Amino acid sequence: MHASFPDTWILVSLGGLLVGFLIGMTGVGGGSVTTPMLISGFGVAPALAVGTDLLFASITKASAAWRHHKYGNVDWPIFGYLACGSLTSTLITLAWLKFAHPDTTLLASVIRTVLIGALVASSLAVSLVPWWLRRHGSQGTPEMRSAPRPIPTVLYGLLVGALVTLTSVGAGAIGVAILIMLYPNLAARRIVGTDIVHAIPLAFISGVGHLSMGNVDFGLLGALLIGSIPGIMLGSRLVGAFPDWLLRLLLSVVLIYAAYLLYTFAH
Repeated sequence: MHASFPDTWILVSLGGLLVGFLIGMTGVGGGSVTTPMLISGFGVAPALAVGTDLLFASITKASAAWRHHKYGNVDWPIFGYLACGSLTSTLITLAWLKFAHPDTTLLASVIRTVLIGALVASSLAVSLVPWWLRRHGSQGTPEMRSAPRPIPTVLYGLLVGALVTLTSVGAGAIGVAILIMLYPNLAARRIVGTDIVHAIPLAFISGVGHLSMGNVDFGLLGALLIGSIPGIMLGSRLVGAFPDWLLRLLLSVVLIYAAYLLYTFAH
C-alpha cells in the first residue's frame, strides 16, 4: 500500500465507514471483514493488517459501547464470563507468540481455513436455531435477559481469545453466532451489544501485544477510524429500530459474506 496516494487513503476511510456501520448494526465486521479487505484490497502485509485491525476494532467498538449500554443492549453477567475466558487466553497466546516464535503464517492459514467452515455453519445457526426451538416447543419469543451459562461461556471465551490474537477474526463473526447458540432466547440486539462490548478489551490487549512486535501502521489506523466512527454511531442507533427476525437475517448475510472474504484471502 502506498501512503502517498490520497485517493487510496480516502478509499480506506470509506471502507472504515462501511465496517463501522456493520459493527454497529451486527457486532460483525472487525477482523472478519477489515483484515481481508486490507490484505486483498490494499496490499497490506498480513501481520501488519492483523495488528492494525485489532487496535482499530477496539477503538471503533468503544465508540459504540456507551450507546449500546444506554439502550440496554448489554448483558453484563454474560460479558463477565466471556471476558474471564478470553482475556486469560489472549495473555497466554501473546506470551506464546513472544517467546515460542511459532510459524505464525502457517498457523494463521490453518485457522482461517477452519473459520471459513465455522462462519458458514454459524450463519445457518443464526437463522435456524430460533426456528428449531419454536418447532420443538421451546419459547420462541426473544427475551431481554437470559440466565448466564458460566462453563460454556468461559470455554467459548478461551477459544475466541486465542483466535482473535492469532488472526484478528472471531470476536464479532464467531462471537455473535456462538452467543445465539448459547442463549437462543436472548434478543438479537442484546447479543450484538454484549458481543461488541466484550470485543473491546479483547481486541485492545491483543492489539497492544502486536504493537510491541511492530505490527501496527498508525497512518492506516487513522484512515480507518476517520470513516468508522460515524459509521458505527449510525449503525448502533439503528439497531433497535429493526425487528428481531430482520436483524438475525442481516447477521446471517454478513457472516456468509465474511466467510467469502476469508475464502478469497486464503486462496
